[in-house]
Amino acid sequence: MKVCVIGTGYVGLVTGVCLAHIGHDVICIDNNENKVNLMKQGQSPIYEPGLSDLMRSSMESGRLSFSTDLGAGVNHGEILFIAVGTPPLPTGESDTRYVEAVAKGIGANLRGGYKVIVNKSTVPIGSGDWVRMIVLDGLKERLGVTQGEGFTMTEEVEACFDVVSNPEFLREGSAVYDTFNPDRIVLGGSSDRAIAMMSELYQPLVNRDFSENKSLPPVPIVVTDLSSAEMIKYAANAFLATKISFINEVANVCDRVGADVTQVAKGIGLDSRIGDKFLQAGIGWGGSCFPKDVSALIHTAEDYGYSTELLNAVVNVNKKQRVMAIEKLQQELKILKGKVVGLLGLTFKPDTDDMRDAPALNIIEELNRLGAKVKAYDPIVSQTGISHGLSGVIIESDASMLADGCDALVLVTDWQEFLDLDFEKMAKVMKQPLIIDGRNFLDKRAIEELGYRYVGMGR
Repeated sequence: MKVCVIGTGYVGLVTGVCLAHIGHDVICIDNNENKVNLMKQGQSPIYEPGLSDLMRSSMESGRLSFSTDLGAGVNHGEILFIAVGTPPLPTGESDTRYVEAVAKGIGANLRGGYKVIVNKSTVPIGSGDWVRMIVLDGLKERLGVTQGEGFTMTEEVEACFDVVSNPEFLREGSAVYDTFNPDRIVLGGSSDRAIAMMSELYQPLVNRDFSENKSLPPVPIVVTDLSSAEMIKYAANAFLATKISFINEVANVCDRVGADVTQVAKGIGLDSRIGDKFLQAGIGWGGSCFPKDVSALIHTAEDYGYSTELLNAVVNVNKKQRVMAIEKLQQELKILKGKVVGLLGLTFKPDTDDMRDAPALNIIEELNRLGAKVKAYDPIVSQTGISHGLSGVIIESDASMLADGCDALVLVTDWQEFLDLDFEKMAKVMKQPLIIDGRNFLDKRAIEELGYRYVGMGR
């Protein structure tokens, strides 16, 4: 099938590359010329395991191309994905101006042939009908209809496109894997024709032709209305954020009563009604999805006269959890002014270069406020040399340099390679061997045998 993906961030680029890999003819559109030129050379502008290789192979096969020409993309695609960013506004609302601009641009370039316009961006509930309206507005402008003129959309024009909501459930760092191994595919819309085309598009994934385990049953397709599909995305992320905040709350109680939250999580996670996913206590959730989506759901509820008491508590627990590592440092070192603290990891989670709303940012800010000197080592940030606009922190090139002269280390991101660090060597160059494990990631007993004072979260 001929596909156009507009926007090449984490969602758009992964979607476009993976759809090309499973056999579709894909053009990815972005208005950033430098970014497009980079991708045309086979280089991914984001770090995502496995993405670069798939991108290059799909380009070599002729199934994947990149352009800044929106008109060419709309003309090419029978299915048009809107996958631009919807960052949070200070009010908590989603900023939908990029979605609006793309929808209007699609309308201005619609010419002949039926199109399915797909909302892949995480958009406020009710955006499907809004996108249809904006597309029609763009079409009116192209047809030269000025504001105030009488204009009746003919059935032929009305029928030239349909809007479908197709939310993504990709985890940064595992996005390629998640695309080929989905738990479900959600399609929201009122057009049987559009739903049928989307089902055809995803048939190789539904059949698990590219899955790790091809013997599993077909991937379920949830077909629903536009608003329900949009709500599914928000509800899923809000629930996962709630689960993390819950176990962090339990961890804080464990700290006070002498229980070990890792054992508690194991005990409750074996209950099939609860499950063991997202029960890892730590320094809170961040990134581009959970904070934005929970906030947007809270704001949507407020718009309709409802106060989300539970979700408000989830957010408040997360805010407090981010500075829990500071409290533990103060308990161990007392006064932090003049102390040197080294951060292991900066990104909000491993296997990504994404620093958006990362807990590390709050920790750095608070340590700076308290007069501590902050150093950091991150496998991606340190290697790329991209500072992500970080201030108040010295970026070291390896873990040994990070440890040199530190009064304490704080494990912020649970990068797999941190399990293989030479902690014995690092302890020898520290002022005192103290480690705050903000992710309960390290082997407590092994670290203590090396002479460290180990402090976990809820342990």
